[in-house]
Amino acid sequence: MSKVHFIGGEKGGVGKSMTSRLLAQYYIDQDMPFVGFDCDSSHGTFSRFYSEFASPIIVGEEDSLDGMLMAVEEKPDHDLIIDLAAQTSQSLGQWIEETEVFNLLDEMGCQVYLWHVMDDGADSVTLLDDLLTKYTQPELAFVVVQNLGRGENFTRFHKSATYMKAVERDAEFFELAKLQTKLTQKIDFNNSSFWAVANDRRLMNIAERQRMKIWLKRGYSQLDTLLQN
Repeated sequence: MSKVHFIGGEKGGVGKSMTSRLLAQYYIDQDMPFVGFDCDSSHGTFSRFYSEFASPIIVGEEDSLDGMLMAVEEKPDHDLIIDLAAQTSQSLGQWIEETEVFNLLDEMGCQVYLWHVMDDGADSVTLLDDLLTKYTQPELAFVVVQNLGRGENFTRFHKSATYMKAVERDAEFFELAKLQTKLTQKIDFNNSSFWAVANDRRLMNIAERQRMKIWLKRGYSQLDTLLQN
C-alpha cells in the first residue's frame, strides 16, 4: 500500500517545511521511492533542498493539483509527500471535495496521512479541531506534530477537548525536536539537505554535524514506528 502524506497546519511558521524535509530525508536514507510536491512558492522546500524529487504545484489550479493523482497512477510504487503552504485549506478542501480525492486514493490502494504541524498556541489547536471535524473518513490517518522548536509547553493542548478528539481518531503524536537556531539559519542560507548538514565537512563543523545526526536519529525513530507498521 502506497502512502500519500499531506503535510499541513494551515498556520504559517509552525514548521511544515521542516517536517516535509525530515520526511523526505528519511525516505532517501531508507531507500524508499517517493515524489515530493511543493505547494509553497514562497519557500520552495523541495525545489530548494530536494529538487531531484520535486514537482511544483499551485493550490487553486485544478490541473496542477490533479498532477498529484496522476503521479499515484503513473508511479504506484512511489509514496507522495505534499508540502502544503499556509492558508491553502479552503482551495485544497474544495478540490478534495469536488474530486472525492480521499475515496479515490482509497480505491487506488493508498493510505492517506494528514499531518498537522503545530506550535503551542491556541490557533494551532483550533485549526487541528477544524481538520478533525472536516475530515471524518475512517480510513484517514492523522499525525499531529508538536514542534518543540516553535513551542516549549503543549500542556494546554494535552488538556483540551481537541486533544481527546485526536486520540479518539487514533491520531499519532509526533514530537519534532528543537534544532539550534543558529544551525537552522545556516542550513537555510546554504540551501543544504539534511544529509549534507550531517555529513559534509565543508558545510558544517563537527559539532554542527553531530547535532544534526542526533536530531535526525530522534525523528527517524518515530518515523520507524509510524511508517513501518
